[in-house]
Amino acid sequence: MASPNGTRILPSPSPKPHQRQLEDMASSLHFLILLTLISHTCLISHFSYAQQCSPNGQLPDVSSNCNTDNNAECCVNGKMYDTYSCSPPVTGATPAHMTLNSFEEGGDGGGLSKCDERYHSNDEMVVALSTGWIKGGTRRCLKNIRINGNGQSVVAKVVDECDSEHGCDSEHGYQPPCHNNIVDASRAVWEALGIPESQIGDYDVTWSDARLMYS
Repeated sequence: MASPNGTRILPSPSPKPHQRQLEDMASSLHFLILLTLISHTCLISHFSYAQQCSPNGQLPDVSSNCNTDNNAECCVNGKMYDTYSCSPPVTGATPAHMTLNSFEEGGDGGGLSKCDERYHSNDEMVVALSTGWIKGGTRRCLKNIRINGNGQSVVAKVVDECDSEHGCDSEHGYQPPCHNNIVDASRAVWEALGIPESQIGDYDVTWSDARLMYS
């Protein structure tokens, strides 16, 4: 091929095979370095959070009269119970363990609900949340959360704390501290989710903050 002035233009030389290999190796190395950095960052974040949300103490049992309604766990003589001041981060689908609670007077929930100093009927769509999810000025008190389970989704009001820092005393019905990932729900919530009777009391769900008004 010639230019307008008659000078022959030679085509650009193609990269040599070994040059291509070096370029490919460099690209692969950059990718591996980036992947390692991302993995390292995630691992540090994971361990950092795990350290923050590890048990921060233990309670000895103080066994006494314990209401075993709804198959509630009672403190056992000679056993130590972990306590938590934190809970896993809240997302659009926060994994949680749902338990059954009676918010009525004389029920296994103990005393009055923390958020409104009232008892609540088991027919109300109400829940208690682990300490880490409700504390911080009780920011979720009387707010709604959306619970997903068994292929269903319902909205319930947060009225109480499932105490992860204290337990095994009269105020807590001589029950152990809650774990840090508990949604303690009224029977109405369980029934609204359509969970079979044989599984009521112990079920894995996800939840998130809801923007719907509670009625």
